[in-house]
Amino acid sequence: METVPVSKFKATCLKLLTDVKKTGRSILITRKGEPIALVTPPPPPPRKKKWVGCLKGSAEIVGDIISPAISEKEWEVLER
Repeated sequence: METVPVSKFKATCLKLLTDVKKTGRSILITRKGEPIALVTPPPPPPRKKKWVGCLKGSAEIVGDIISPAISEKEWEVLER
């Protein structure tokens, strides 16, 4: 863990915060050698569920799914 005096932290705050996020390492901020604050990286974001395949196994095929739903004699397009 890196230790940084408060004066250096004030001068380079944005850079140090960016480094904490990128590296995942905490920084201990001190005043006159005594710890006053601990800057830690945020927890990782929750993983999003993928929508592709989310319904896998929730449906059941019943009957013939290849044949037309109605017979060819009932097709309006073939009447001409």
